Amino acid sequence: MRLEILPVPGIGDVTEGDDLAVLIGTAAPWLRDGDVLVVTSKIVSKAEGRLVDVPADGPERLAARDEVLAAETARVVATRGPTRIVQTHHGFVMASAGIDASNVDKTRLVLLPVDPDASARALRAALRDRYRIDVAVIISDTMGRPWRNGLTDVALGVAGMAAIRDHRGEVDPYGNELQLTQMAVVDELAGAGELIKGKCDQVPVAVVRGYLPAPSPSTDGTAPAATRPAGDGVGAAALVRESDLDLFSLGTAEATAAGLRAAATLADGPGATPADPAAVDRAIAAVATVVAPGTTFTHVTDDEVRAGLAAAVDGWPVGATGLVLGAAPTPVDQPDLVRFGADLYRLRIALAAEGVPSTLLPPPTGSIASACLAL
Repeated sequence: MRLEILPVPGIGDVTEGDDLAVLIGTAAPWLRDGDVLVVTSKIVSKAEGRLVDVPADGPERLAARDEVLAAETARVVATRGPTRIVQTHHGFVMASAGIDASNVDKTRLVLLPVDPDASARALRAALRDRYRIDVAVIISDTMGRPWRNGLTDVALGVAGMAAIRDHRGEVDPYGNELQLTQMAVVDELAGAGELIKGKCDQVPVAVVRGYLPAPSPSTDGTAPAATRPAGDGVGAAALVRESDLDLFSLGTAEATAAGLRAAATLADGPGATPADPAAVDRAIAAVATVVAPGTTFTHVTDDEVRAGLAAAVDGWPVGATGLVLGAAPTPVDQPDLVRFGADLYRLRIALAAEGVPSTLLPPPTGSIASACLAL
């Protein structure tokens, strides 16, 4: 495969109501079937009128921007100082919901397109209808990445090609079957386009040539349908990770606060019947790897030991089983230390998820254990 990345200069300033297909087709009459058009989302937003008026400066501007940000936010993911990482209504996780103040008048802010996939489909259809060319269209924008410095362009919308190249089931040269490899090729192409678009060069469109199969000649001079991208595809929506698969859905501070809020709603008292040991084991397994390393968990059901806990721990409910953290439920000289606060609340949440109500009790007098939960 040999790729070319070609700039599309001469588009000029885009304003509300402009026909992007005409602007791009006029600036790039050399477009051909199979090209991948990478279009900066900002000119799509401008053409679609996705702009809001705000004061040029001062606290009024900040207040207006915060109001716009709140309207574009589905949920807050993380905050640090003035920085807000949020999930937009599209499902994208971005700083400030992708709201942009660059390359626009100081009294306006540019919002993301309402539906970038629909915008990509409309632009692709307009280019096909007007210029008889069959291209793929990527609507791109700049994002930061967790654990990595620097920004890169990614795809917000796409039409005319698959967003993901799925290698699962293929066999590598060493005979290993690929199990997880799914490449976000439209993000890679968006990043490639950004290499020649830049932020200050006023080149909002790039063309990547050579990635999609080149059209084959036919008797009527058009490319056979089999060599063209098959329909619009499902779009960049395929790149949004489902919430139940998201291992990093919140920042640390936000996750801790959410856990404490959830813990505050737990039933404050053990159940009327002894907890199912299997349910307790499942709850412990769910949190064991994130609670202090080396912490021991002992589910106490023995009547004699339970009586000892009742004598040693103020408030231990008569007849309740218990969970001891930090040391075995027998006297020791130096019980292990465990972290209190969020870790114990996390365990209580895991227990509640298994239907096991619990009560967090004060540390026992003496050296029976570092912390106790009555179940």
